[in-house]
Amino acid sequence: MSEKLLPFTKNQIEEIIKKYPTPFHIYDEKAIRENARNFKNVFAWNEGFKEFFAVKAAPNPYLMKILHKEGFGADCSSLAELIMAQKTGITGEEIMFSSNDTPAPEFLLAKQLQAIINLDDISHISYLEQYAGLPSLICFRYNPGPLKKGNVIIGHPEEAKYGFTREQLFEGYKICKEKGIKRFGIHTMVASNELDANYFVETAEILFQLIAEISQNLKINFEFVNIGGGVGIPYRLEQNSIDLEAMNSGIKKKYEQIIIANGLAPIKLFTECGRYITGPYGYLVSRVLHIKNTYKKFAGLDACMTNLMRPALYGAYHHITVMGKENKPRDFVYDVTGSLCENNDKFAIDRALPKMESGDIVVIHDAGAHGSAMGFNYNGKLRSAELLLRENGEVLQIRRAETVDDYLATLDFKNLSTFRV
Repeated sequence: MSEKLLPFTKNQIEEIIKKYPTPFHIYDEKAIRENARNFKNVFAWNEGFKEFFAVKAAPNPYLMKILHKEGFGADCSSLAELIMAQKTGITGEEIMFSSNDTPAPEFLLAKQLQAIINLDDISHISYLEQYAGLPSLICFRYNPGPLKKGNVIIGHPEEAKYGFTREQLFEGYKICKEKGIKRFGIHTMVASNELDANYFVETAEILFQLIAEISQNLKINFEFVNIGGGVGIPYRLEQNSIDLEAMNSGIKKKYEQIIIANGLAPIKLFTECGRYITGPYGYLVSRVLHIKNTYKKFAGLDACMTNLMRPALYGAYHHITVMGKENKPRDFVYDVTGSLCENNDKFAIDRALPKMESGDIVVIHDAGAHGSAMGFNYNGKLRSAELLLRENGEVLQIRRAETVDDYLATLDFKNLSTFRV
């Protein structure tokens, strides 16, 4: 059973709102740092262990800089994410570049930054060689197909667009060996928001066994194995956090049974978690604009699904706190909505909450990953600010809110007056 706490009081958030109008996302630096250190320490038995923070989860250079200070690298999947890593001071093999259907300029920048390039398809070997040249270290993403179950967010592996088949892995490593490459890694990512520790132990076992077979057949050495991300968080109160110790001990045991027993050690263990690192420590803060009573009760917020689209996209649950009413009975049932012209623009459906009124401050929990990151501008909605609650209690704006001028900036108005229709 998880408990949903806040790093601020009602009085504190009211003071913040005086300077930064709602809606906004706010991140708890202290909690993020503590969580990052704990995660890193759990896997300290592996001398080369490294977590590459999944930038897509919370693409903000301030958060990236905090995590880099804690020893994390960056898992990037686009040109913009590579540039953010570079501007943050993360370069070289502290970047894992994992993308799919990748344009040449992205491969080129990844190569220039000397990032670890993780190829998604066997055809990308020749494509990368043509446009950027092959690096000295190469990694392939493995798709285990029916060997591994997926989940509702990422789908079944055999239906996913990602990765090499088993047969393609052998062929791909053989091609690269013949081209003179001597440094190799392997990667997979087959789940998202998974809370079962055994799932990741099984994933590690599959990769360790593959490493043993490929090493024996092709006479190549692997430097690292990236077991991916996908470690989940307990969005619902009745859920428990993943047992990291069980995950760690299971992976360590498989490492000893397969990697060490076959004389393949040392091999570095990598992960690329995003949600687990920042997800529970980011909050979407909003105000109630209107209470509507028709066939149901609706609490309309000044935030909408452009600020947090997970509930609309996945039917995902996010806990909601009405500030100042935490101890009041939850004896009213609301759909908590935004103002988009879409009926699925709802943060919660039939949610039991305290009686709400216009002006109430509402905090939506667990929005620190895939929240602001997935924002968009449908209906001309503007993306909101991101704030950082520092360890000393200060609040820093780390992304300003968009303006109407930002939204209109890419439109070409100069010929509009002479445009004939």
